[in-house]
Amino acid sequence: MSLSRSIVAIAALACASAWAQQLPDGPGKAETQKVCTQCHELARSVSLRQDRAGWEATVNKMVTLGAKASNTEIESIVSYLTAHYPAEDIPKLHVNTARQIEFESMLNLRRSQAAAIIAYREKNGPFHSLDDLLKVPGVDAAKIESGKDRLIFQ
Repeated sequence: MSLSRSIVAIAALACASAWAQQLPDGPGKAETQKVCTQCHELARSVSLRQDRAGWEATVNKMVTLGAKASNTEIESIVSYLTAHYPAEDIPKLHVNTARQIEFESMLNLRRSQAAAIIAYREKNGPFHSLDDLLKVPGVDAAKIESGKDRLIFQ
């Protein structure tokens, strides 16, 4: 590949990455970009649609995992995400196809607990009921129970 083609390819990737990182304008956008890109790409940050309580739980979890933000920034981020990425309905969690981040955010599980569910599912096959899910060692049964109305076992 020639040098000019390499430069064009790199520029195209950079533009695509920048486009993927775009957020709607509004109060809290700068704080969201600053804080939420400390550990992962913005697309992951906004991939879920949640109500205010869900966004508060997600942002607070990120802070406990090391995200650096002031209380004012946290409030701005939660307000921004609530306004621009609201829950349309109570989202359902497809237990047998869900990714780790979905278990973490939708059931407010720790990263290790969500990983344990994925590992258990890969080793033992699909879950057929709430009782099957509750058999996963080390998972907070109370959090699973509290989200049982949103779980789909198909």
